[in-house]
Amino acid sequence: MRAVGILFFAVLLASCASEPLKPWHRDILSQPHMQLGGDPMFSSLEKKIHFSREASRGVSGMAGGGCGCN
Repeated sequence: MRAVGILFFAVLLASCASEPLKPWHRDILSQPHMQLGGDPMFSSLEKKIHFSREASRGVSGMAGGGCGCN
């Protein structure tokens, strides 16, 4: 059983390849729409819509009634 775990881990490590980014790839990845956070205004609006439709209270302090009228 232990040998199977070691073999799985070895295969997992061998399948991970790392290649440096080319300059033209860095240009594409640095654009604003490729960022995880994105536009703060749009993400705030998305959170408000999500929490008001789900009738839940989020970490950010927004609460809603479930009807989407907040």
